Amino acid sequence: MARQLDEQIVGRFPVGRRLRVLDVGMGRAARALRLARAGHQVTGVEQDPAMISAARTALGAEPEGIRERMRIVQGDGRDTGVHFLPGSFDVVLCHGVLLYVEEPDPLLAGLARMLAPGGLLSLVVRNGDAPAMRPGLTGDWAAALAALEAAPRTPPRGDADTGTADRPGPDVRADRLTALTATLAGIGAPLHAWYGVGVFTDTAADTDQAADGPEPPADLEVMLAAEERAGRTDPYRGVAALLHLCGVRG
Repeated sequence: MARQLDEQIVGRFPVGRRLRVLDVGMGRAARALRLARAGHQVTGVEQDPAMISAARTALGAEPEGIRERMRIVQGDGRDTGVHFLPGSFDVVLCHGVLLYVEEPDPLLAGLARMLAPGGLLSLVVRNGDAPAMRPGLTGDWAAALAALEAAPRTPPRGDADTGTADRPGPDVRADRLTALTATLAGIGAPLHAWYGVGVFTDTAADTDQAADGPEPPADLEVMLAAEERAGRTDPYRGVAALLHLCGVRG
């Protein structure tokens, strides 16, 4: 996803421009810090106190120049209007957040309002069009059949989950590309590009984690190249575990 986001930023903005970035649900701030190191002004929003603590620790270990370019705000992504003025950001990131939001439309509308004209809204969501792929490829036939028979699930608030943003568990909401495309158009940030994430690596990661020693697999670069190519190629991207959608504010 980092390469995809870099590609979108380079394609939308002049090279060398320092962007105002809002990262909603920043977690431990790995993504936000990467952007701050690249010279951008980054504001991270997170409501989990443990994540906030980890993010502050990570930021504290950075050089002064990077620390000055990053701000951490503890709060809910649905309350961006309380903290920021409309049009305050060139890029708004919302990665792995909609999985846990019962009604995403108000959140997305609020995030779109934060964008300056021509700004980029980057979303990463669970793919509601292919929920049976992972259990099917790993041989969990009962789970695959259940996924084929069930609609994408929207959990109640506070629902527990055993996965992560990159590897979501079964009990998180999923979104369909067609529905999100319509939503983005309705909030004034129509879809500009979309990618599949985890076409191959969603299952390959289990093998990697089981490998002995800390060294990555010898063919890691080849694997990532294949994954990135599949993530932008039909029909493969349509069955990815996650979708990365990029909307542009009109």
